[in-house]
Amino acid sequence: MQPPSGTFIWYELNTTNSAAAQAFYGQVLGLSAKPFADDGGYTLLSTPAGQVGGIMALPDNACDQHAKAGWVGYIGVEDVDATAQRIRAAGGTLLRDPWDIPGVGRLAVAADPHGAVFLLIRGATDAPMPKVPAGTAGHIGWHELHAGDGQGAFAFYSALFGWKKDQAVDMGPLGVYQTFCTSEGRADGGMMTRTPDTPGPFWLYYFNVATLDPAVERVKQGGGQVLMGPHEVPGGLWIAQCVDPEGVLFALLAPRR
Repeated sequence: MQPPSGTFIWYELNTTNSAAAQAFYGQVLGLSAKPFADDGGYTLLSTPAGQVGGIMALPDNACDQHAKAGWVGYIGVEDVDATAQRIRAAGGTLLRDPWDIPGVGRLAVAADPHGAVFLLIRGATDAPMPKVPAGTAGHIGWHELHAGDGQGAFAFYSALFGWKKDQAVDMGPLGVYQTFCTSEGRADGGMMTRTPDTPGPFWLYYFNVATLDPAVERVKQGGGQVLMGPHEVPGGLWIAQCVDPEGVLFALLAPRR
């Protein structure tokens, strides 16, 4: 299936313990898990409304190269190879050159000029992706870039994917938080220059939950930790930033506390 160009369409957790991750995110977010193939190397995550993403065990050689567990996002494009060339020309990096997965599509692994990682995907068919209503529990509702340079990052991503500025929120000493709209025309995320104590640039993904406080308790009961929140943000929404038992960062987003 072909995702709308310039939008996040898939999310993947790279982990050292797939079974534990499935149990944790199933408990916290209500995600169900199903093997993608008989070899059990990839697990699909879904809600009754549709698929959310997948879980994949970090290969041994990735761990040897100091790769870390974490969530990554896939951005849909019309032409993976052409977009990969533009990423290089704009100062980004190709961590893995374009390759094909039969029945899935063509992919590439990239990093922006400051090192935040994302993936490109072009679906194997031209059929449109199923629509999941905004705010659906268990699905990702916000994409937040803690950038090496907020202004430079927006210029990079907007040139690649056609993202448009939405609101600029002055956060005082933390700088400007710039929200952006993707090609679908709705505010889909925000970006800011990372704080000095942030280890490096990264994308943070916010999962929708119906009510924040019960979800926070499920995080704690499952062996995770809450790093920030609950905290109210503009628009009357509530957020919390958390880590799972493996130390992987993720966030929660809810219309009520």
